Amino acid sequence: MKKVLLALFLVSIGWLAKAQDNVIDEIVWVVGDDAILRSDVEAQRLYLLNAGERLEGDPYCFIPEQMAIQKLYLNQAKIDSVEVPESQVIQSVDQWINMVIGQIGSKEKVEEYFNKKLSQIREERIEIVREQQIVQEMQRKLVGEIKLTPAEVRKYYSQLPEDSLPNIPLTVEVQIVTLEPKIPFEETDAIKARLRQFTEDINAGKYEFSTLARMYSEDPGSAARGGELGFMSKSELLPEFANVAFNLKDTKHISQIVETEYGFHIIQLIEKRGDRINCRHILLKPEVSETELNAAMARMDSIHADIVGGKFSFEEAASFLSYDKDTRNNKGLMVNSDYNSSNSGTPRFELHELPPEIGKIVYNMKVGDISEPFRMVSKTQKEIVAIVKLRARTEAHKANLADDYQALKSIVEAKKRDELLNDWIRKQQKSTYVRISEGWRNCDFRFPGWVKE
Repeated sequence: MKKVLLALFLVSIGWLAKAQDNVIDEIVWVVGDDAILRSDVEAQRLYLLNAGERLEGDPYCFIPEQMAIQKLYLNQAKIDSVEVPESQVIQSVDQWINMVIGQIGSKEKVEEYFNKKLSQIREERIEIVREQQIVQEMQRKLVGEIKLTPAEVRKYYSQLPEDSLPNIPLTVEVQIVTLEPKIPFEETDAIKARLRQFTEDINAGKYEFSTLARMYSEDPGSAARGGELGFMSKSELLPEFANVAFNLKDTKHISQIVETEYGFHIIQLIEKRGDRINCRHILLKPEVSETELNAAMARMDSIHADIVGGKFSFEEAASFLSYDKDTRNNKGLMVNSDYNSSNSGTPRFELHELPPEIGKIVYNMKVGDISEPFRMVSKTQKEIVAIVKLRARTEAHKANLADDYQALKSIVEAKKRDELLNDWIRKQQKSTYVRISEGWRNCDFRFPGWVKE
């Protein structure tokens, strides 16, 4: 099913392809009330070709079938009133746009590559991501909670031939101590002065809040749309930010300056809707000088020397000296928060799941080793210094029950999910009107029930 989901993802972003202009359009599939056009299939085929993706069989069979499956899920979602939060959609779109800009090089190059304004790309992407997330939510609803007993996992393991046992990649457990460079008062005062000036200019009618956000905000996700965040609940925002934003009453009033772990903000209310709020903000981040970074490195060198010299332990340094709030209370132990990982919620990481700076350093470490101080970028996009300790390392190996029960359990759960969803698709095929044009039927479909004799 992972391959199907990957295909659905790729199909859903097919509009990115520069489709040929000379394709004569026609309806090639009809699924319920929805049509699949030849141009849609062709655009997606070109995208996959340009992306170097290997398709399973004939693309003119594989691609429209994946589109048809997605339409089945979307139709059921309409019936069941399945929706996803708009803020979640916007956040995903912003992450995707930032990734594309990073890969291509600049906003201008992105617009040139796709032959569209970034605002157009974003609006189209919002609809695509919304459909993706609705499909995923519909799948979760159809599958429900899968509960497995240890006996079921053992049975699955015992039935696998030796050469079919899954390979478990190298995993590590890492502890970390971080320090953030001190920001001079002059720098924070200058930022606050700029934000106060922005407020004065907005109140005087000199500029719109959205204009200043586009020009100066350092939040890459919201700056392009005038600082607008979309509707969010209080729990979706940082506490310091939420406390101020939810107390705003007047859409013309600009908030006081708010400090969060990302920097300094001013906020403008757009609309309140029940327990959700839509607002704009301008974020300015203090700049860290090379002098302050070097000072932080020197301090971390001293901490490293004290740990190695036995003055205090790594765990004590993590608990009392580290700036990392996520690991301080856990003696510096990092926890995997990647929901797509079989190690999610555990201290185990595959190397690619770690921040890249940590992954490179840990690769050559032995259990118990403590790294030299190094620089890295935190999840709040701040440049910080850190040291890490390798607490555990499990080399790549064939799965076994003693060491890999959780991984095997995840495999069995995924297998059960696939079976439930595949059964649902076959059932929907029987009750959904499907018409496939001549020339598009002679396919070795994964789900043969599309063609009804």
